[in-house]
Amino acid sequence: MTTARMGLIVNPVAGLGGRVGLKGSDGAEIQKKALALGAEPQAQSRAIEALERLKGIEGLKMLTYPGEMGEEAARACSFEPEVIGSIQPGQTTARDTRHAASEMLRQGVDLLLFAGGDGTARDIYNAVGTNLPVLGIPAGVKIHSAVYATHPRSAGQLAALYLQGRVSGLREVEVMDIDEEAFRQNVLSVRLYGYLKIPYRSSLVQSQKIPSSGEASALAAISEDIVTKMEVDVLYIIGPGTTTRAIAEEMGLDKTLLGVDVVLNGEMIARDASETQLLALLDEHDNGKARILVTPIGGQGYLFGRGNQQISPQVIARVGRDGIVVVSIPAKLHALGSQPLLVDTGNRDVDEMLSGYLTVVTGYNERAVRKVAC
Repeated sequence: MTTARMGLIVNPVAGLGGRVGLKGSDGAEIQKKALALGAEPQAQSRAIEALERLKGIEGLKMLTYPGEMGEEAARACSFEPEVIGSIQPGQTTARDTRHAASEMLRQGVDLLLFAGGDGTARDIYNAVGTNLPVLGIPAGVKIHSAVYATHPRSAGQLAALYLQGRVSGLREVEVMDIDEEAFRQNVLSVRLYGYLKIPYRSSLVQSQKIPSSGEASALAAISEDIVTKMEVDVLYIIGPGTTTRAIAEEMGLDKTLLGVDVVLNGEMIARDASETQLLALLDEHDNGKARILVTPIGGQGYLFGRGNQQISPQVIARVGRDGIVVVSIPAKLHALGSQPLLVDTGNRDVDEMLSGYLTVVTGYNERAVRKVAC
């Protein structure tokens, strides 16, 4: 491509509800509640992380929306973007995203790079369909759609490769989203909304999330292994999922399917906890010992950074790498093939600390060793 033109859209409220345990950020009321609970926006920093990978492209021209919807991130990376449209700072909506995407389609950008979650992907789809190559920078709470790169750095790398003509293949991938209200009631209702066209390189883009229908015998074996080996006076932070829920049920506890719960000496001491609550419990816990129980997302392999942002980099750092306990039914690992387990916590030091190899509990006294990458 000669003199590549790229569009940039940042959804400034994407991911706002994650660490405070709201399981999404769609709608003004939820956003207001998230901010009241102390949520801090993450989308800008993740967009900047992606854009850093584009700084070496000679002559790249960037088209973006004002302020928090792209201009700030672009200028933070020393780009001088062409700014179009107008917004009400601090009051952006899905309509702004759709308008921005429609205008970028009209102006003929070569690629539209956007930061957000599944709701943002829906808005982009509604505006451009498959008429424009796009690529998502993962910044939301729930990311079931396959339009996103595995990490912000991967988004920047793939965008750069495409704009330089080093990746020519495009693939139509699914735009998925959930019913957030049902999600907050522990009901997972996922719907296909359509398809977007993305530059494709398998190692740089995430797969669509695949719900796992756990094998009963495997779940029972994993649960027995974990519960019989639980330590006295150790805080257990239990992430979302059917596998971790089976562990709680083995203890006779009613776990939230889609939240983060905390168990101490066989008792549930916190349900659906936020990052703030988790950090407070770690502060209160006298001996400081804690474990984090997580299971990879089916079809994607993420351990952290997708749907469990309450277990933040700060929480993970406090517990330490040795306190991470990964559990998975064998079928889920088999479905991932040679793909590594993934982490995208939003903190590079924590991601790198988690990288390497981790042992996965796959049954009673049964273990697998899997590579973890960021």
